[in-house]
Order: sequence, then structure tokens, then C-alpha cells
Amino acid sequence: MTRIVLPANGWRPRDYQMPAWSALERGVKRLALAWHRRAGKDDLCLHWEARSAMTRVGVYWHMLPLANQARKAIWDAVNPRTGRRRIDDAFPPEIRATTREQDMFIRFKNGSTWQVVGSDNYNALVGSPPVGVVFSEYALADPSAWGFLRPILAENGGWALFISTPRGNNHFAKMVDFAMRDPDWFGQILGVADTGVISSEAIERERREMAAERGEQEADAMIAQEYACDFNAAIPGAYYGALMTRADKEGRIGVFPHLPSEPVGTAWDLGSGDSTVVWMYQQTKNGRVRLIDVLEGSGVGVDWYIQRLQARPYTYADHIWPHDGGHGNIRDIGGTSLSATARNLGLKPLRILDRDPTIEMGINAVRQMLPLCEFNTDPIPFQGESADTARARMSRALDGLRQYRRQWNEKSQRFDEKPLHDWASNTADSFRYLARGRKPFPGSRSSPRSNVAAMD
Repeated sequence: MTRIVLPANGWRPRDYQMPAWSALERGVKRLALAWHRRAGKDDLCLHWEARSAMTRVGVYWHMLPLANQARKAIWDAVNPRTGRRRIDDAFPPEIRATTREQDMFIRFKNGSTWQVVGSDNYNALVGSPPVGVVFSEYALADPSAWGFLRPILAENGGWALFISTPRGNNHFAKMVDFAMRDPDWFGQILGVADTGVISSEAIERERREMAAERGEQEADAMIAQEYACDFNAAIPGAYYGALMTRADKEGRIGVFPHLPSEPVGTAWDLGSGDSTVVWMYQQTKNGRVRLIDVLEGSGVGVDWYIQRLQARPYTYADHIWPHDGGHGNIRDIGGTSLSATARNLGLKPLRILDRDPTIEMGINAVRQMLPLCEFNTDPIPFQGESADTARARMSRALDGLRQYRRQWNEKSQRFDEKPLHDWASNTADSFRYLARGRKPFPGSRSSPRSNVAAMD
């Protein structure tokens, strides 16, 4: 009988990787690793997945933020040190029963399975629940994927590894901070100064090359994130990152509760096949736009959202919908236009916006409105919802605004003018409709300042 040693192909953790590997061997089931680029994050996880699959029969997932990234980033990726695909380094043929290239799926001889998947469609994945999940590039991923999988792994005693370089002070930053303080987790931040893997000369050469392609500011931000693991560095290509940082520094992100004396408006992004997001806001006497609440869901009808809005202790003065909600493009099961259905269910007054001439106009409207905004991080829980879950709802929405960014074009090596469509898009789109459609509430004593004046 052939004897297989795992980790395979002579792989051993590097010195700086040993604390994380030792934590796994000790039985720690939650790791959050903010390691710099080329520190071997995915390699370590792939070898741990191989070992785990042989010691506990079950389903294992290696999860990227987007399913269409998975093939290039993991499945087809070649290890420059060995010249082999990374999956072949970690999973030798002797332990495999079948390998399905199209599905990026491996079935092992002992019955375990491993697959590369995307967190953008986590709730569409079918089959047995996983007992081990790697969240690769988690700073860019939809954090609700972890919310979905957390109780599954808690119930079956599975593990979860979160690996990434930073992308602003977002959900991954909070997770790493928690992991470094909690005895049941292992958390670690490693920049190049900690590992010595890449020379300062090589990094400076890359910075100069990047500056020639993207500009000095973009290059400095990328180096700070990718190599120094700086969570406070600007997010390259982000539309609202600097304005959200400013809001935080000015104390406009915190506890700003609902004002019972003032009416509430809503702004919707209507998902067709993905999630719908509803922002709830007030306009205060001093001209602020107070974001008091947010609601997100998927796979449910418009009645689900309206019922939840009607259960809130709010007096509504305005509901803003995008153009496609009123022109019959989105219909309910009975074929009625969604706007007619909503009005029949009591969502009034309902305004349908005209189509944006360009998306840039809407983005500029958000940029002008953001200096007026204050965000409530402690919204009222919905029925059956804990206070922590309610706070996580708003935290995810804020991360969506921070992460909303231009799409990077690998071919031209520059950012496209259009936004990247990912988990942050729905949150940002509904916020854009708010910025475009906001106007004084009828009969309200609050008179919002003009967006343009707010920039002075």
C-alpha cells in the first residue's frame, strides 16, 4: 500500500506561519489572518484542508469573494516555487477519487469532498453542509456568508479560516481585532516587516511601477494595504472611502436614534435575482440626513419588506424607488407591476425616480450628501432579532458604502469608469437613489440644506 504523508510534496509551514499552524493543530477552530501579499495564506489553508479531509470525512469549501474569481485565483493557480498547480501541491493524486475541472471539485477516496466556491452565491450552494471553510480575501467578501455558515459550523463542530490583506477598517478588521483578543480564536497581522519574505527594494520597485500605471496616491494605498497590512489605508478605487473615513472622524458614525417627532423616508434598491436593500432616514432640524435603519433581504416578495417597515415605530413621509420599480419591468407573481402591488399593500406615498442619465451623476449626488449624513450604529431590532444582529445589519451596510468601488480592468491595467458589481452594490445603489431623490418631507419642520452647500 502506498504511504502518503500530509502535508504533501514536502511542504512545511514557514517560521512565521508556525504559530497559526500550531493553533490549528491544537484544535483552534477559528482563525483570522491578515497577512501580506505572497505570505502563503492560501497555501497554508490548502494543506490544512487536505489534512482535515483525510482525518474527518466531510465537505470542505475554499471560498472566494466572487465565484468567477475562483478558477484563476485557486483552481488554476500555479505555485512558482514548484511549477505545479497549487491544488496539486496540496492534494496529491493518490488521495483523489475524482477531479471535476468544470466544477472545481475534488472527491477523495475516503469520501470527503473539496470545492472552490464564491461567497456571492453562498445561499445557492447545494448538498451537505461543510465542516470546514476557508474564506479567502475575506476583506472583499460578503460578510453575510459567514452569518449564514456560522451556525452550521457551530452545530457540526467545523472550522473556519479567514485570510486576507486589509481593505479598510471593515468587517475583516473587526474580526481580526476580535480574534486577537478572544481565547477561542487565533488572530494575527503580519506585514513584510514581520516576515522578511520580500525585500524593501522589491516593494519599492513595485510601488514605482504601480505609480506609473495608477498614480502615486493609488500606489501608496496599495502598498500600505498589500504589504504593510494597514487597515487605515485608503481602499483603491473606492468611491466613498475617504468620505466615510471623514464621517467616522467627525463622530457622525455612532448612536443616532430615531427621532419620534420627525417623519421617516425610505430609499430602495429592488433586487431582481439578488438582494433588495432599504435605507430608512430622517432629515433633522439642523440639516442632517440621519440614517436610522437599514433592511436587506433576498428571495422574498415586496410584501415581506413592507410588513417589516409597517411594524417599525415610524411615521413615513416618503418612499423612493428606482425607475425599474414603476415601469413594469419588475412584476410580482400575479403579473402586476411591483409599484402597484406596493401601493395596494400600503406603501405610500411612493415616488418612482427617472432613470439616471449616467451612474456618475448619482455617485456625485452621494458624494455631495455624505458630509450631511449621520449613521445610527444601534438600530431598533426587528421582531425576533437580537440587538447584536441589528447592529451587524447596520455595520454591513456601512461596510458596503466603504467597499463600493470601481472595477479594475486587468487588460488595460486601470480602473474602469463603471462600478464593480458585488455584494456592496445593492447597499450603495439604494443609497444613491436616496441621494438623488431626497427632498423636504411634506409638512416637516426640517428643511434639508442643499447638497452643494454642504461641501463648503
